[in-house]
Amino acid sequence: MIEILSPSEIARARETGALVAHILQTVRSRAAVGVNLLEIDAWTKEMIFDAGAVSCYVDYAPSFGRGPFGHYICTSVNDAVLHGRPYDYTLADGDLLSLDLAVSLGGVVADSAISFHVGDRRPPAEVALIEATERALAAGIAAAKPDARVGDISFAIGAVLSGAGYPVNTEFGGHGVGTTMHQDPHISNIGEPGRGYRLRPGLLLALEPWVMADTDELVFDDDGWTLRSATGCRTAHSEHTIAITEDGAEILTLPRN
Repeated sequence: MIEILSPSEIARARETGALVAHILQTVRSRAAVGVNLLEIDAWTKEMIFDAGAVSCYVDYAPSFGRGPFGHYICTSVNDAVLHGRPYDYTLADGDLLSLDLAVSLGGVVADSAISFHVGDRRPPAEVALIEATERALAAGIAAAKPDARVGDISFAIGAVLSGAGYPVNTEFGGHGVGTTMHQDPHISNIGEPGRGYRLRPGLLLALEPWVMADTDELVFDDDGWTLRSATGCRTAHSEHTIAITEDGAEILTLPRN
């Protein structure tokens, strides 16, 4: 299903996006050495409930998972890159943490992800990994214009990631959002320009470049959810929800000052 949202729904999406950005930035500011991933999940739950919002994750049970996700935020550490299920793990100096959050507020969903180092140790190669996903995200957003194609976004993202020397996995990528978290169209992180669904004003998309330093192969944890690099290398993930407008793309999940 592909939804085209009305102006009133886009207005609600802005509020959802602001909430997602606020929660992610709040958690990032608290994610210090010695913090447990289960604490992060509890903080997220409290902020979602306090805002009168609904988690898109806690009851989420797609075909690739093992039962409901059961938590409120994805916490992927080091070689984990997607769907990191919070567990009893205490963050250490130099851990590379990716947070991925989707909530529904007023019946409209927003989805975003950030990657950053915990503590003071920030190896340059890992900083470059994070920055590559951020540049790729910016390139994908710049390509998202009315009458452009999904393939134009995929090509722009992939050009940055491949140009930085990283393999690109095509199993998981961006997607449409709206009244539900995962919708068509699928947006691969590499592709051919001029192909795929034509973008229209009112379309909401979650663009999410993610990479692993030296492989494009994923492996599942025993929890049935957490996806890690097959080689144990570090990973990074950046994501924004955008709305296609008459003029281009509006980023809905930027933090408000």
